[in-house]
This record gives sequence, C-alpha cells and structure tokens, in this order.
Amino acid sequence: MNLNVGIDVAKTKLDYCGLNSDHQILFQAEVPNQPSGVKAIKTAILAANHSQKFDKIIIGMEATSVYNVLPSYEFNQDADLQALDVQVVTLNPKMTSRFSKVYDDEKTDQIDAKNIAEFVLLGRYQIPVPRDEKHLALQRLTRERYHVVKQITDSKNHFLNNLYFKLNTIDTELPTSVFGKAMMSFLTDERYSLDEVATLPLDELVTELNRLSHGRFGNPEAIAKALKRAIQSSYRLDKVVLDSVNEVLGMYTNEIRMYQQQLKLLDKHITDLCQTLTEAKCLQSIPGVGPVYSAGIIAEIGQNDRFTKQTKIAKYAGLAWPRHQSGNTERQATPRTQTGDQYLRYYLIEAANSIRLHDPVFAQYYKKKYQEVPKYQHKRASVLTARKLVRVIFTLLKEHELYQPAKMV
Repeated sequence: MNLNVGIDVAKTKLDYCGLNSDHQILFQAEVPNQPSGVKAIKTAILAANHSQKFDKIIIGMEATSVYNVLPSYEFNQDADLQALDVQVVTLNPKMTSRFSKVYDDEKTDQIDAKNIAEFVLLGRYQIPVPRDEKHLALQRLTRERYHVVKQITDSKNHFLNNLYFKLNTIDTELPTSVFGKAMMSFLTDERYSLDEVATLPLDELVTELNRLSHGRFGNPEAIAKALKRAIQSSYRLDKVVLDSVNEVLGMYTNEIRMYQQQLKLLDKHITDLCQTLTEAKCLQSIPGVGPVYSAGIIAEIGQNDRFTKQTKIAKYAGLAWPRHQSGNTERQATPRTQTGDQYLRYYLIEAANSIRLHDPVFAQYYKKKYQEVPKYQHKRASVLTARKLVRVIFTLLKEHELYQPAKMV
C-alpha cells in the first residue's frame, strides 16, 4: 500500500491531498506556501503513516514557475521524511493538465491536488535527483544571466530603431559596431548637431573620435568618413523630433551600459562558484567552453546521476524530435519538441556556436547541416550542433573525463 500526496502549488498557498493505493482520500486541506504549511503537510503524512504503515510515500507537485522550488527543497531536506525514504517528484504541468481533463471535473485547487495525487498513483513519473546547494545557487546566477542578456538585446534593438530616425543609413556606412562605448557616446553627444559634424574638418572629427575612444579605434579616419557619408545621405528631422530621439537614445545608452555592468558582475560570481564544482573542469576542457557556458549547463543538468542516458538530457533541453508512427506509416520529418528547459537549451546552443569556432570536427558538422537546407540555415545548424554536443557532455560527465578532440577523417 502506497501513500500518494498531490500538492497544487500557488504563490501564497498549497492545496494538498493524500490518497492510498485504493484511491481513498486520507487527508485534504489548504495551507500557506510557507515553512509552516510544509510542516502541516509533513504532520499529516506522518500521522497517516503511523496509523497505517505504507510501503512507499510519494509527494508530487507541479513545476509552477519558482513557487514549487522552496517547498520541494524543504521536503527533501526534512530529516523525518528522509527517514521514511519519502520521494519528492516534480511533475510537468502539461502532463497533469491533460490527465485532469480525462475526469471532466470542475477546476478548483482542491480538485487539482486530488488529480495530481491520482497521477502520482499511476506511477508515470520519474524520481528526480534533487539539486544540491551548489547547483541550486549556480542556477540562480545563470538563469538571471540569461534574462540580463535578453534585456541587453531588447535595449539594443530599441536603440537601433530610434537611431534609424536620426541616421537611417548608418548601418550601411559604418565599418564598426554602433554599440562600442566611444561610438555610443558620440551618437548621443548633443554638443555637435548633425550638420555641424557633416561640415567639421576631417582631422578635427578624427581627433574627437580618438579622444572619445582613447585612441582605440583601429582606423578613425575611415570611421570619420563613414559618419560624414551617413549624415549626408540620411533624412533630416526638425529640432523638436530630434531632441526627443536624442533623449531616448541617451536613455537606452545608459540602460545598455547598466545591464553590461550587471553582466560582468554575474559572470564573475558564476566563475567563482563554478570553480568549486569538479564537473566544470570536464566541460571547460572542450575548446570554446569557458566558465559561464559550463556553469549554465551544469546548473541545469545538476548532479551527474540525474540522467541515465544522453537522450534524456536532450529531451529535457527540448533538443528532441519525437517519433510519429501509425500503422505501416512513419513520418520522416518531425518537428522539434516545443517543450523543455529553455535555460539549458540556450546555454547548449551558445556553447555549440562557440565550440564550432575552435574545434574542426564541430565546425565540419555545423557546415554540413548548414548546407542541407535553403532557409534558416544557421538556426537549424546551431540546434543540431547543440544536440551533438549533448552526447559529448554526457560522456564527459559520466566518465569524469577531459575532452579529447576527434581526428578529422
């Protein structure tokens, strides 16, 4: 006889329901999503087990944003529950939602908790290995880094959209990035109007660019000429609109610089914490994989024994193409699954793109996949290269080995 506990997790509360193997409800209630609530659920479990000794006790809860992480961690760390070998299972909300629709019941938190317990009773789940403190701490840093990178990308896109109003031909003329520190300062500097820059002697403009860049522009004269051409070929705005555009450009310049500073700080903390993990050395032995990419991958995969096959890591990351077969027909081209851990997928793809620039085997594989299709070549080749990388990572982590480059044939 087993005890199956289903918990419907919300930000402020936990609805829970305990079922035995005969589908009988042993306890059901609502508690706050706080340590006191976890303690109340634990008390109910211990009381039920005292009156009827269970062969196995399973606690199941959905992966609900970040709200399930802390109660799950609390259950896993509890000494009394550990003594009973209680298993804590994190469930995919899509699976439990589809399962609930079978019953065609009303939707309430209490009913959801009961349906989760029923789902656990079926046994169609995997017992995950909980992340230890180091992996959980690293995950907080690497996931926030992912969001900071997205914020930088969004801010740069907004900057470019507004820069188009000011200099709509600059992207075709300028031989350097507009996001360099000196170039952004120049483009948002209101001391010179565009007409003044266009008529400014070339040597004076070169001197100004050298001052802003501290002499770091490789060819300031070419940049100065490109700026003059961009100004001469772009539309002109009246002062009212131009002042507004300059204000917005200045705002996004400050925002980009702020996020870039946060990114450097996060990278430093990630690097320091990554040095305490032995498996990081294995991944960093791959050419092109530094502390940040290895940390992002390790933080999501967790301990080595969480996955028994490399295919499970690929599926967890959303780098899988489900088989579709019916009768004597099997579909040859199937779409990639749209589920999976977006953070792990991001770091795998970023790492794969870096590796192909350093490792000839990965470079050859990327080129082959790139040339197979006429559209979306880079996106497709990057995803498939990341899938190839999963096999390498699984082997290195499982065998505790350093990467040995394969010989080119």
